[in-house]
Parts: sequence; structure tokens; C-alpha cells
Amino acid sequence: MTLRYQYSDVKALGTTMTVYNPPIQAMFDSLKHHGDCENVLEQTGSDFDIDLIYSIIDESGKLARDVIAPTNREGDLEGSVLDKENHTVTTPKSFKNAYAQYRDAGWNAVPFPEDYGGQGLPSVVSFAVQEFWQASNLSFGLCPLLNQGAVEAILEHGSDEQKEKYLPKLVSGEWTGTMNLTEPQAGSDLSAVATKAEPNGEHYKISGQKIYITYGEHDLADNIIHLVLARLPDAPEGVKGISLFIVPKVLDDRTRNNVKCVGLEHKLGIHASPTAVMQYDAAIGYLVGQANEGLKYMFTMMNNARLSVGLQGVAVSERAYQQAVMYAEERTQGFPLTSKEGRVTIDYHPDVQRMLLKMKSLIFAGRALTYWAASNLDKAKDNSKAQIEVDLLTPMVKAWCTDLSETVTSLNIQVHGGMGFVEEKGAAQLYRDARILPIYEGTNGIQANDLMFRKTIRDQGEMALGFIQDMTSKVEQFSHKDLEKHTHHLQKALSALKTIIGYALEEAKNDPNLVAAVAYDYLQMFSVTAAGYVLLRAANKDPEHYKTYQSEIDYFTFSEVSKVPSLLDVVQSTGAIVLNS
Repeated sequence: MTLRYQYSDVKALGTTMTVYNPPIQAMFDSLKHHGDCENVLEQTGSDFDIDLIYSIIDESGKLARDVIAPTNREGDLEGSVLDKENHTVTTPKSFKNAYAQYRDAGWNAVPFPEDYGGQGLPSVVSFAVQEFWQASNLSFGLCPLLNQGAVEAILEHGSDEQKEKYLPKLVSGEWTGTMNLTEPQAGSDLSAVATKAEPNGEHYKISGQKIYITYGEHDLADNIIHLVLARLPDAPEGVKGISLFIVPKVLDDRTRNNVKCVGLEHKLGIHASPTAVMQYDAAIGYLVGQANEGLKYMFTMMNNARLSVGLQGVAVSERAYQQAVMYAEERTQGFPLTSKEGRVTIDYHPDVQRMLLKMKSLIFAGRALTYWAASNLDKAKDNSKAQIEVDLLTPMVKAWCTDLSETVTSLNIQVHGGMGFVEEKGAAQLYRDARILPIYEGTNGIQANDLMFRKTIRDQGEMALGFIQDMTSKVEQFSHKDLEKHTHHLQKALSALKTIIGYALEEAKNDPNLVAAVAYDYLQMFSVTAAGYVLLRAANKDPEHYKTYQSEIDYFTFSEVSKVPSLLDVVQSTGAIVLNS
């Protein structure tokens, strides 16, 4: 029974609702084989070696398992609570201690530069560490995720004074940061942002309302640094008139700024993450960079955040898979088909084995794709080819990996049967939590349009076709004799992608709506093909790696990659149907 997954060493920690067993070896192997970690360490001149990286992964996994994971169910049940009179938010009881341990051990500093107190780890390693926080408690993990975006924006676009003032405390986790984009009338369409910024001496007065602000108010840190999109009085209309401002919750003199939480959203999932309605009433703010360049600056945060959201999809899927395996190993039901001598646990039934293997293979492929993209973030500093791969892979990771989280968390419920549909087992929570992932940081439809129009059609397919040709050339050099059938399916998938790009380029000349109607299918085709490629590239390079993960690689290739060419007819036929429906 190759699917059986041993959790005996952590079962004592609690029920399947709270147990999370960090997949240390699987993540480390993916770092090495898909994230190209050793080459990244060498190319970036890192002081870390691969053995130290393993130790870091191991230690962060322990904190996730022992401290953060047990807060997941409690957080879902308690939620975060707003005191409407004082405009303060109380997070679940267990969060303060968990966050303090996380912060005091230095984990918040992992991805940031040493100049500001960071650990200076490469992005690909930081993503692996981040996976633990998201898998152990998605609601908890959102706090450092948003903080990371704030740090990156200030680091990239802030003045020297702003960097010195805000980054050390944001990097340490003593303070946290937010992104304030959305308004009631301005969701995905940020050209409608109406929050105002009035000049007032050396600062600005920010007035307006922002919604869906993750960790906009909470009790885990002494200060919250809001990064807010707003318009100056003479700003042009549309996205060209948006500026970015730093608006602290607490000012230098320790008085409260005129920004307050006036509501918390009542959500389907991630109940413990306070999603705030923030009201700015002439709050003191400081311009970041140049006026009217705010949207460009905010995309510094958003692009990396989109990769992180894709990682969240992988992480919550891993947690759901572990739940499913544990339940399947414990739940006795029915007899084996070949014998009536005794009842068996449901992991012996072929259909349950199928579901578990599908979950396992999707997680394996999603992690590989995400780590590959993260490794290119590191290489892109001195490598234009790597930047092209980051640009192409970002919408795929965000959309495809969050879509697969819906599939995997749903299968977790199916494995549990009726027990999955009730709250007691915790499978429903993961399904509810995962549902936000295809929505925030740009819906998956937006990601599909980004890949189709900005990354493919804008340059007449040069970037996308070059990427596909590079994969095709390398696949032609695969020599592992056990991968011949796999290679055949991958080559057909790559060929289908070329055909679709040609079709899209031609149709876009006449009716871009037709192309937009099939952009999502194009993204799915590209994502599965790219994931299949990175899996087979590693398998071809290291036969032992293939032996270790053969079931995941085989199943993904023959059940997912093999289907890509069949989407040719879907893309070429359904656009007009959609538009005429």
C-alpha cells in the first residue's frame, strides 16, 4: 500500500482537525529538484548551504506543527471580534502566544534583507518556510503574508528615511503592514478609487473608506502600517491618478491616527483573519515615491503576493490531504472486493485510493510549479530569461494552484463521506477557507486575462512561444527510458499550446472578446503543461527522485498532462458559444 502515510509521531497532538505533519522531506526534495535551490544559493552568493537550509525547513516545520496548527480549529470557531465602541479587534485567544513565538524566534525576518534585520534567505527557501504558516493555519498566515507585501513596497519605492523608520519593525514583526486597495465601488477596477489625499505641510490628510483589508485592525502588534491608494486633488482620472501613502495606526507621538476599523466582514471561511472595513478621516499619511505612481508601486506588492496566494493553495491542500489520509486509515467500512473475511479501513478501497492519489499528485505538481517560480524570483535579479519565466508563471501559480485547492479540499470532504459535510471533523473548514483563494489578489479570471493579453498577445506571442520552445527543446533531450510515454504526452501538450497561441493571436485581431472567453482554458492548459514539464525535468535528471515520487509523477502525467490536447477543441469552439449565450 504505497499510499499509506504515517502520522503516528504526531497523532498525540490532537484530532485530525488540529494535527498537521510538516512534509519536510517532500518540501526539501521539491526545493532541490524543482526550485533549483543549490544553484540559487550559488548564483546569489548566499552564505547558506543546502544542509543549513534543511535545518531551517525542519525547525520552521516544528513551530508550525506544535504551535500554530493547534490554533486552526479554535480560530475558526472563535473568529476575530470587533469592539465597535473602541474600534479595536480581538483575535482568537491562542493567536497572541502563537504570534509571539513566531515573531520572537525570528521567523518573520526570514525573507527580508539583512540591512533591516532580516535573515536574507533566498525567495525559494522563504516560500517553503511560508508554506508551513499557511498550511498550519491559513487565517494566521495571512498576517505575515500581507506584512511581507508592505515591506517589499517600502523597500522598493520608499525614501531612505521611510525605510529606516518602518522597515526594522516590520521586518522583525513588532509591527505589521497592510494593503489598502479596495473600496465599495472599486474592486478589481482600481481606476474607480476615490479616497482623497490633501497636502498638509510635510504630510497628507487621507480621507475615505477601504474594504476587505486583511488584518486592518488586530491585537498582535503594537502598530499597523497601512499602505493606502488615494488621489491627490490635481490627480488625473483613472489609474494614472493614484498615489501610494504610508498611514500608520499609531503616530510618532504615540497618539492614535485618525484611521479606525468600523466593521469586520462575516465570511464563508478564514474566520480568524480580521477582514476590516477601514475609515480614514483626515488621517496623517506620507507619500511613497512619486505622485500618481501608486498603482505601479502597489503591483510590487501584488505580483509577489499572487505567488504567495498560489502557495496558500498548495498549503491548504496539503493540510486537507493529511486529514483525508488520517481519516481513511482509521475509518473501517466495507469488505475488500476479493474477500469477505473481514472489514477494512477505507484506504483499501480503490476509489478512495484514487482520490488520495489525485490529491497527492496535484499537491506535488502545484508545489513544484510554485517553487520553480520562486527560484526564478531569485535568479531574475541578473537574468532576463528568469524574469520572463516569473512573469509567465505568476498568473499560472496564482490561478491554477488555488483552483486545485478547491479540488483537493472538496475531495477531502468526499473521502470523509457524510462526516466531511459536518463541522466536527474539520474538513469543511478547509473547504471554506480555500474558497477565497481564487478570488483575492486578482480573481482567477483576471489572471487568465493577464496571461492571455499582457503576457501573450501584447508581444505577438514572442515571450510565451519562446518559453514553450525552451521547454520543447529540453524535453527533446530527455533520455530516461522509463519516461518515454510521459515525454510523448508532454510534447503533445506543448504542441497544443503553440496551436492555441496562434489561434488567439489571429482571433484577437477581429474580436478580443472571443479570446477573453477562452482565456481561462488557455491558462489551465499552460499551467498543467508547465507543471508537467518541471516534474519530468527533475525525474529525467535524477532517476532516484523519479523512483521516490513515481506514483505522483505518473498519475499527474497520465491523468492531467495527457488531457491538455483535448482542450484544443474547447478553446477553438466555445468562445462564440459563451458570447452568444
